[in-house]
Amino acid sequence: MGRKASTLLFFLLCFGFFLVTYNLLTLIVHNRSNSDGSLLLDPLPHRKTKTSPTPFHVAVTATDSPYNKWQCRIMYYWYNQKKALPRSDMGGFTRILHSGNQDNLMDEIPTFVVDPLPPGLDQGYVVLNRPWAFVQWLERATIKEDYVLMAEPDHIFVNPLPNLAVGGSPAAFPFFYITPLKFENVVRKYYPVEMGPVTNIDPVGSSPVIISKESLEKIAPTWMNVSLTMKQDPDTDKALGWVLEMYGYAIASALHGVRHMLRRDLMLQPPWDLSTKAMFIIHYTYACDYNMKGELTYGKIGEWRFDKRLHLRGPPRRNISMPPPGVPESVVTLVKMLNEATSNIPNWDTL
Repeated sequence: MGRKASTLLFFLLCFGFFLVTYNLLTLIVHNRSNSDGSLLLDPLPHRKTKTSPTPFHVAVTATDSPYNKWQCRIMYYWYNQKKALPRSDMGGFTRILHSGNQDNLMDEIPTFVVDPLPPGLDQGYVVLNRPWAFVQWLERATIKEDYVLMAEPDHIFVNPLPNLAVGGSPAAFPFFYITPLKFENVVRKYYPVEMGPVTNIDPVGSSPVIISKESLEKIAPTWMNVSLTMKQDPDTDKALGWVLEMYGYAIASALHGVRHMLRRDLMLQPPWDLSTKAMFIIHYTYACDYNMKGELTYGKIGEWRFDKRLHLRGPPRRNISMPPPGVPESVVTLVKMLNEATSNIPNWDTL
């Protein structure tokens, strides 16, 4: 109880003294049409990209909802399949459960229970619990590895993942819709002019990111406070919408002088990314809708489809039907990996 109270007091003090939806389909199509296809972007061009044999801890934040549970079970299955393979630097695994209570996956998935934000503070934006969950986990847990991969439940390891972080520079996936320059008037409320140009803020979110534990321990409280402060400002909340917490992490990193190695190969997102070759994580956040000719019907429900949001109240069934011929390899691989996991996870339909 004393430790919990001290953590809450720390949060309240930090917060008290801190001064300072998008049309995805249109954005994605526009972005793909203007992409140069390169895999690597480096905001620090003098640095060379390299891998390290240093293991990293995989940490995923989650609620106790059925929706999060089935995704975490699939993620953990594929973590176990890829962990011991050549080129993998994956160390331990933790599901950081920010419901405040144990659930029925405690014996299946390594789990660390933390407290949610006080009632009403997230204003219905549940993802605000993410930075607060990391603050508690970093303070209370014993983490053997010196690096952490911040991941999400809807991530699947498609290939063994090495530690892509370089010294003090984290490795992160660049998101085309994180555009600090576009929202400079808003961003400047939290990243003042004296800190430097807004281009110091990398186009990243908090996941996927491989980062040193030392850097994350510094960034996490600021990430929490910036995100909460932004959510309480109506203009910022309206401008940044559902990606507000992502901006919170990016701004907090910049406030601490941390720049990221931007790795497009860290993650692919079907159906927009077509191949899993030389990629590391499948992020199945977007609906995959196709007609029986194998043509993508974005913006329209397809004759064949997979959409994780159809399964908010419980897991998808085993043996999802395969997509029709002509569908990209990334979507075919996603369905195959979902089916393998659900076929091998005990009590899939009943837990």
